[in-house]
Formats: sequence, structure tokens, C-alpha cells
Amino acid sequence: MLNQQKIQASERIEKLRRVIDHHRYLYHVLDQEEISAAALDSLKHELAELEKRFPELVTSDSPTQRVAGAPLPGFRKVTHQVTQWSFNDVFTPEELREFDARVARTVLKDGAPRTVLATPPTYTAELKIDGFKIVLTYEQGVLKTAATRGDGRVGEEVTANVRTIESIPLRLTDPVSVVVEGEIWMSKSEFQALNDRRRAAGEPLFANPRNAAAGTIRQLDARMVAARRLDSFIYDIAWIQGETLAGSKVSPLILPATQADELNRLKELGFKVNPHWEFCPDIEAVIRFWQKWQARAPREDYGIDGLAVKVNERNLQERLGYTGKAPRFAVAFKFKAEEATTVLENVIFQVGRTGVVTPVAILRPVLLAGSTVSRATLHNEDEIRRLDVRLGDTVIVRKAGDIIPDIVKVLPELRPADTSPFFFPTYLESCNGPLERIPGQVAHRCVNPNSFAQLRRKFHHFASKSAFDIRGLGRKVIDLLLDQKLIASFPDIFTLKFGDLVDLPRFAATSATKLIKAIDQSRRVTLPRLIIALSIPHVGEETADLLAGYFKTLDRLMKIPKVELEVIEGVGPIIAQAVSVWLADVDHRRMLDELRKYIKIKRVEGKALSRPTALAGKTFVLTGVLTSLTRAAAKQKIKQLGGRVTNMVSAKTDYLIAGATPGTKYNEAERLGVRIINEAEFLQLLK
Repeated sequence: MLNQQKIQASERIEKLRRVIDHHRYLYHVLDQEEISAAALDSLKHELAELEKRFPELVTSDSPTQRVAGAPLPGFRKVTHQVTQWSFNDVFTPEELREFDARVARTVLKDGAPRTVLATPPTYTAELKIDGFKIVLTYEQGVLKTAATRGDGRVGEEVTANVRTIESIPLRLTDPVSVVVEGEIWMSKSEFQALNDRRRAAGEPLFANPRNAAAGTIRQLDARMVAARRLDSFIYDIAWIQGETLAGSKVSPLILPATQADELNRLKELGFKVNPHWEFCPDIEAVIRFWQKWQARAPREDYGIDGLAVKVNERNLQERLGYTGKAPRFAVAFKFKAEEATTVLENVIFQVGRTGVVTPVAILRPVLLAGSTVSRATLHNEDEIRRLDVRLGDTVIVRKAGDIIPDIVKVLPELRPADTSPFFFPTYLESCNGPLERIPGQVAHRCVNPNSFAQLRRKFHHFASKSAFDIRGLGRKVIDLLLDQKLIASFPDIFTLKFGDLVDLPRFAATSATKLIKAIDQSRRVTLPRLIIALSIPHVGEETADLLAGYFKTLDRLMKIPKVELEVIEGVGPIIAQAVSVWLADVDHRRMLDELRKYIKIKRVEGKALSRPTALAGKTFVLTGVLTSLTRAAAKQKIKQLGGRVTNMVSAKTDYLIAGATPGTKYNEAERLGVRIINEAEFLQLLK
């Protein structure tokens, strides 16, 4: 089993590496995008997790083992004085706490408590700007070169263009020789104005401000760069050496003792430093800062895609050191992604309020925009064809304010070999009939115009107290789930996950957790309740009890011919016909087969009565309104005392219990000579 998993992982890893290398080259070298940075991060994260699980499959050329891409031809190459590293990414507070634990294990000897250190590890949390990295070299306080990151060792010189950026000083306040690192970025407002100008001129639009900044900094005409009003934030001193004002040589300057001091020193030298950084005494403070900026980031005029989290103490940074591609003392704590990659596992079809049928993708659960999603809309048949989406495909899903995300792209490079195109069905059980394409539209709908109303009522009944009794799954919640296309058939209820519910209107973490728990508790159901839940025509509680009592198991019930159903006392030919037709329906049987994967039918053994009662072995029918107890309570008491309740009056009925305003059953009982008792007599009989 493990060998098979390793083979599958190896195949997936190889595909992921090829796809990531392709998109990293486009993104970092050519400043082009076929997929978003968030989607690329998601692929990289999946690769890292697979390599973590199977470390023997890690190779030196894996995208997890190297930095960025090659420099563009056409620019003068610059060898960096200090190697440029990229940060490893983490996406959740749990992953950040794991990073903190690794830091502690490395800097503390023999697992000793943090208190043994004179200076326990602390952190700085800095906004991670979604821009274009730049490396600036100053000699005696004067800007000498500006270079792109390139492959981490060699970049491209873009000094002339960088000199046009107002926030980058041409001369420092102190005549030091220094190498600093930072981010060049374009504001959201300038990006919008630039794209407006390009649209008017019929030129291709930039995908996002990061691409616009990268494309601008590589313009050959510095005047064009100046016109686009780029900006910068500097955040790191990579190397520093100083000279006194009098010109006498001094020993190399010592780098600031902490990252916080380094940020302050950069500001003193005249660099623009992002003001929104914070000293954090522990990792929980970092998480709180991340949560605050997750909500606040969209309001800033520059792109922010997370935090740069660094061990604050430089001596601890040096002790932690580097891996082959990244520092051990820092990580990028990404915000909740609006896009991610996952695998399409199935497609189901759900019916809307007007009868329009929507295909919904069932996905391998993935963390997206802060919640785990397992469904995405595919909209219609034309969209399925446009995407060429197939079962087993790796897809990019996007969540942009909607409850259910969209599939925006298929990655065919990762497609399994045995897939085939997906075709829209011509018949749906949830429609109770065939589908038709609406004339002049892309949508399909049920031919039966009443299908959705019937479906909604069936769901209401399925979750009701007399059936599965799912607390919290009332009519409004069911309607909401149907409207949001989260359920289309009874088994869908048992596939719901916390992430499907938590973002719904009127839902929160607590209510979502409670409903998932209630659904789990309802998975064990008696056969009578299951029969009741199926909404078989003419089958109510009494008939369900009769069928369950006679056949004992669902398997036996599904095999019984109509003639045998008719001989059951209290069933009759009409009910027998309805049950027979319903059970013979292929889609009903498929639904039952699917439903049985998620539930367990429990047997309810009858309790032996301690003494004979007047109700034992007797058959009762109820009609009219009872005032001292409910109809359900009356039925329960009869059953507890050994009696049986049916819904039809026959010659074999022993008692008709008549409440206020009785119905036609009263007349039928009189005609057949069945004994009729009122509510008071019934209560006396119970005693």
C-alpha cells in the first residue's frame, strides 16, 4: 500500500515540478502570468507537503530547492555581493506555530526552556508587499547599482530606471557603503490609471500592480519609468561597511543587533520603510497582527499578500542560518488566498428555484479565503466545454466574495491519462424527468416545472422530527442550502462540511459546528424513520411502521413484489402500487445505494411487557384533534403498550380513536362496525 502511495506521489511531484517551473519562469523572468500568484503558491505548497511526506523523492532541481528564475537577456548582468534568498511560505496559524517550534528547537540546547536564554526569541512582523524585489548597492553613501533579484546570485542592472523613483535616495544621510533590499511597487490608483491609458491606446493591459511594476522597471526609456510613479519600501540591510566623515578608514560596521533596530537604521539612512511593522514578543502576537491586517490590507493603496515574519535577534538569526534556498529564521505568513489549486473529484447537478440546472464540482477539500471548500460552481454546459474540465483534473478555484467559489482554469499538464470529456446529462432524478436547454440561453432546466417545489418539500420532510430528526436543519436552512447549490439529493446532506456552512448568511462557526454535529448524530436511523424520510407517496408513519415490521430490513423491502405488499394488513392496493413503483425506479435505487454509504440502519427490538395490557396486540386508527396530548404522543403510548397504529380503517381495526372534528375515517369505522372511542375513553384505556 505504501509503495503504491509513493508511486502516485512520485508521479504527482514530477508533474507539479514541471508546471511550477513553467509558471515561475513566466512570473519571475518574463513578468507574465497565466495563473495568479496565489494559485502558484498553492501548487508550491502541495509540492512541499508531498516532499515533506516523501523526503527521499526530493531532488536538487526541485522548485522547492532553488530561488526565482534566470535573468532576462538584454540587461547587463550583476553578480550580487550577498546571495538573495526567498522565504518559505506558511498559510495557517498552525503552520506558523510549527515554524516557531523549529526555531525553539534550534536555538535552545537540549530542549531547555526558553527561560535559559538571556534573550528569548522574539519576532518582527512586517507587511509583505506584493511588488518587485530590488537590491541597491551604495558606495560611501552614493547609489552605485540597482539590480533585480534574478536567480539569487545574478540579477539585471536597472540603475537608470530606479534613479527615477523619488522614494529611493541617491545619497544617504551617512556615507556608508551598504547593500540593502526592498520592494518596488505601483499603487493601486496608479495601476488603474495606467491601464486606463493603455486601454484607450489599444495596448495590452497589465494583470495586476506587481506585473505593472516589474514591466515598468525593465523599460529601456527611463522617462517612461518616471511617468509611472513607482514607489518603494526598503526592509533589509544585507551588508554594511562605513567610513567616517573625515575620510579615515574604520573597521566594518556591525549590523544592528535586532531586526527592529535595522528597520530604524534604514529610516535614519533615508530609505522609505513601511511604517506598519510590529515587534512581537511571541508567535501569538504575530498571529494577532496577521489577523488584523488580513482585514485591513485591502484598504491600503498598495498590494499586501501577507507578513514577513523574522526572528528579531540577529545573533539568533546567525545561529539558525539558511537552508539551500531560504533562511531558517524567517517565513512569509501569507494571507488567506482568494485562489488555490485542488482536484476535481466529481460533478453533481443541482436544481434551482426556477428549475434551472447548475453543474457543481465536488472538490478535494482545500483552504480558500480562510475556510475549507469542497464545492465550486461550473455554471453551465458551455462553461464545462470552455474549461474542458474532466474528472481528476487539477483546477484553480477562486473565491471572490461569493459563498461557493468558481473554477477559473484547468491545468491540463497535471491531467490523469485516463480522463475523457464530460457531457451534460439528459435526465436528472432531482428533476423527476428529462432536461431541456432553454431556447436562446446557455442554461438547462427541468422539463417538469414543479420539480424544485417537490424537492424542497422532500428535503423539509427528510430532516423533520418524524424522519432523520436533524436538529438545526429547518426549512429556512434547507432552502438556503438549496439556493446556494450545496445540496441536491438526500446523500448530499451527509457530505456537508464545516467549510461549506461557516460563510453562509446567518451562520457562524458555532452554528456550523452544531449543525455538522447534528448531521453526524442523525446517521444512525431506524428503518421506519428511513422509510418515512424517503417521501414515498401515501407512506406515512403508520405505513412505514407496518413495512418495517413486516420486512425487517431495507434489502428485503427492496426485493418484495407488489403482490406481497398488498397482503400486509393496513397497506392495501394503492399504497402497495406506490411503494412498488417508487422502489422500482432506477434513480431512487441509486440514491438509496448512495445514502447507505453515509448512514447506519439500527434495529429497534421491541421491549417485553412486564404484564399484559388492554392495548397489546390491538390495532388503532386515529382521527380528529386530540387536546390532552399530541397525535405523535398518542401513537408512541400505544406502541409502548404493545399496540399497533395504522393509517387506514379496515375490518381488522380494533379501535378508532376519535378526537374533535373527525374525518372520513369515522364514517368508515361506523360502516365496518369498528369500535369508536373518544379521547377520554382512550386515556382511561391507557391506564
